Amino acid sequence: MNTSEKVKNCFVNAKKDAEKGRKHKGLLMVGSNHEQALEYIGKAQKNLEWCEKYKREGADYKLPEEWFYTIYYCALAVLSEFGVESRNQKCTALFLRYAKENGLITLDDDFIDRITVHSEIERKTDVDEREDARYGPKVKDNEIIDKYGVMMGRCKTCISQTEDLVFSKREFKLQEEFYK
Repeated sequence: MNTSEKVKNCFVNAKKDAEKGRKHKGLLMVGSNHEQALEYIGKAQKNLEWCEKYKREGADYKLPEEWFYTIYYCALAVLSEFGVESRNQKCTALFLRYAKENGLITLDDDFIDRITVHSEIERKTDVDEREDARYGPKVKDNEIIDKYGVMMGRCKTCISQTEDLVFSKREFKLQEEFYK
């Protein structure tokens, strides 16, 4: 199944859930919300402030989660511009991949890859690192601290790319038949 079909399934399944009065686990069209996009960017920026505090206080285990959610909030900001509500990390990443493949956005692949959920055991992702740090026993972790500069830079790049999209004054639209 290609990316477009997978994203369509995210919309179809969410719509079915909503029609049955259940919380959806996919993507729904809710109308573009520029203010919400700005709030997500602000939340992503706030996460980076928390990263500095956690590093200073020696709470290394909190960093991968904050890095992941910084990038994820950026993704949600982009979806807000399109008028898409997501309640599923996999569908969020799929939507961004679809939008990029179809020339609707210009995010780099690393941005999208960092929030992508992979099922292959041998493929360790930011999602896995977030879970390992969150649920593992360590409070301090030198491997995490060694990545601090790179990951903070990566998060700042994601915020910058998101701001470029959100402030571009472009109209973000999907064809109706895609989600109806």
